[in-house]
Amino acid sequence: MSENPLLPTPLPDEPLRIVAAWLEEAVSAAVQPNPNAMSLATVDADGTPSLRIVLLKALVEDPGYGVFYTNYESRKSRAIAAHPEVACCLHWDALARQVRLEGVAVRSPAAESDRYFATRDPASQLAAWGSDQSRPLASRQALIDQTLARAKQLGLPENTTLQKVEPPGGALPRPPHWGGYRIWPRAIELWIEGAARVHDRARWERTLRPSGNGAFTAGPWRGERLQP
Repeated sequence: MSENPLLPTPLPDEPLRIVAAWLEEAVSAAVQPNPNAMSLATVDADGTPSLRIVLLKALVEDPGYGVFYTNYESRKSRAIAAHPEVACCLHWDALARQVRLEGVAVRSPAAESDRYFATRDPASQLAAWGSDQSRPLASRQALIDQTLARAKQLGLPENTTLQKVEPPGGALPRPPHWGGYRIWPRAIELWIEGAARVHDRARWERTLRPSGNGAFTAGPWRGERLQP
């Protein structure tokens, strides 16, 4: 890899444009199996922090949010319901770059979740119906049995297996307990590895004002360089 270019001076007014370019480069270069893998930190209702990896499925530069999908009854979703403030991190070690996001998570519009769910392969669609994510489980076989029982309830053929899912009409409907979240960042940090560990780091912040139906009106970004 050639030497990583540092952030420009003065800093650009729009950090999400850089994030989108970095993500596109990571995907194009196939730097890792899931270049859109993103750590997501939440806080449970009792104040316990929790961290896991989700996949950033969309990045909308204007008005400025990212999207991931999950079970709405999972631990992360229960945490978001209690405390919608979240933090995220994308790290591409091969590109010596890191992105940090801090902001608020809100459920995606149902139509957006429907459109994405329709792009999933039938086996992944069935898996969304089959799992009560984060709930206790007696055994892996119990999960398989539960999934296949729900396949029958959904009208799938008797010979359905986890590897052979052929819904009538070619697709399953989206479960009501599954869908997307939009993460609206209030702050974004960009980090680039520098020689002799003199890294390049900058942070942008903006205000968010609720505008109804889970959307926000965002103020302009204000950026400054930080010591690494």
